[in-house]
Amino acid sequence: MHSKGNIQPDDEIKLHWLLLGELFTWIGASFIWPLTSVYLNKRLHVSLAMIGIVLLFNCLANMLGSFIAGWSYDHFNPYYLIIAGAGLDALVLFGMAANHTWPIYWVWMTLTGLLGGWNGALINSIATSIKSKPGRYVFNTIYFAQNLGVVLGTLIVGYIYDYSVTILFVIAASLFVIVSINAVINYRPIIKFHLERKAQQNKDSKNKATPMPAANLKLTIGFFTTLAVIWLMYMNWESNLSVYMVSLGIPFHLYSLLWTINASIIVIVQAFLSRFPNTFKNLFHQVVFGVTMFAISFVTLIFAKDYAHFVFSMVTLTLGESTAMPAMPAYVNDLSPVDSKGKYQGLTISTSAVGRAFGPLFGGLVIDKFGYINFFIVAAVGIFMMLAIIVPLHTRLKGKLKIFR
Repeated sequence: MHSKGNIQPDDEIKLHWLLLGELFTWIGASFIWPLTSVYLNKRLHVSLAMIGIVLLFNCLANMLGSFIAGWSYDHFNPYYLIIAGAGLDALVLFGMAANHTWPIYWVWMTLTGLLGGWNGALINSIATSIKSKPGRYVFNTIYFAQNLGVVLGTLIVGYIYDYSVTILFVIAASLFVIVSINAVINYRPIIKFHLERKAQQNKDSKNKATPMPAANLKLTIGFFTTLAVIWLMYMNWESNLSVYMVSLGIPFHLYSLLWTINASIIVIVQAFLSRFPNTFKNLFHQVVFGVTMFAISFVTLIFAKDYAHFVFSMVTLTLGESTAMPAMPAYVNDLSPVDSKGKYQGLTISTSAVGRAFGPLFGGLVIDKFGYINFFIVAAVGIFMMLAIIVPLHTRLKGKLKIFR
C-alpha cells in the first residue's frame, strides 16, 4: 500500500537509487556508441556501408528488446528482469573486452542493442511505479541522470580510447556490474509492488488487462508517430552532419564538441525543470514547445555555414530534446492503464528505435539525391507536420482523455 505524506512507501523504489543506476548505465553506454564507427573503420578497416548495417542491427535489436521488456514488465516480476538485463549487459561487455575483432564485434553490438532496449524499457516502466512524486518530475530527473552520464562518458572515452580499447570495454563492463549490484540491493520494493499489482488484477474475474480508452490510444499513437519522425531526422546529426561540417572546413573535433554542448545543456535544462516543475502549464505544452524547437533547429541549419551557426542550431535542437523527450513518455504514462504501463513504455522506446534505425539511411538517400539543404527543409517540414497533427488532435480529444496515475 502507498503511504501518505513524506514517508517512503515500502512498495516503491527510492528514486535516487533508480537515478544512480541510470547514471552508471549511460556512462557505460557512452563508452561504446561514440567510438563504434571510428574503431570499426580506422582500426578494423570495415567499410562505412557495413558499419551502417551494424548500427541498423543494433537499433533493430534495441527496438525488439524494448518491446519484449515492456510486455514482460506487465506479466512478470520486474526485479529479476532488470537484474538479468544489467548482468547480461556486463557479460557482453566483458566479452567485447576479450574479443573485439571483426565480425564478432557485430554480434556484440547487436546484443548491446537488445539489452539496451530491454533495460531502458524496464527502467521507464519501473519509473511508472513511483507515485510519491509527480510523473513529470520522475521522468525529467531520469533524463537528467542519463544525460549527465553522457557528459561524463563522452568526456572520458576519447582519452581511454587512445590508451587502450580493451580497458575501455572492461571499465564499461565494470560499471554494469555496479548497476547490477545496485539493482539487487535497492530495487527489492518492486517485488511487493508487482505482487500488489497482480493481486489487484486478479480481483477481476475475467482477469483481462484494462484496455486503453479510445481517446487515449489516438493521442498515444500521435506521440509514437511524432517520436519516430523526430528520431528519423535527429539521427542525421549523429551521422551525415559530421560529413557536411567537415566538407565546410570545420574540424572534426569541433563537431564532437557539439555533443558535449548537447549533453551539458540537457543536464542544465533538466535541473531547471526539476527545480521549477511548473515552468510549463502542463505536459502537452512542454511537448509542443520541444517539438517546435526540433523543427526550428533544422530551419536554422539551412543557413548554417560556419561553426557559430552550427552551435546555435545544436542549442536549439537541445532545447527541443530536453523538453519533448522526457515529456512524451511521462504523458504516455498518464494515458496508460496501470496494468499495461510497461507495454506502452516499451512501445515508446520501440517507436523511437524505428526512427533511429532508419534515420541515417533515409537522410543519406535524400542528401544523395537532393543535397543537404533540401534534407534540412524536408526534416523541418516533417516535424512541423507532426505539430499540425498532434495539436488539433489533442484539442479535439482532451475532454475525453482519462488519466491513470
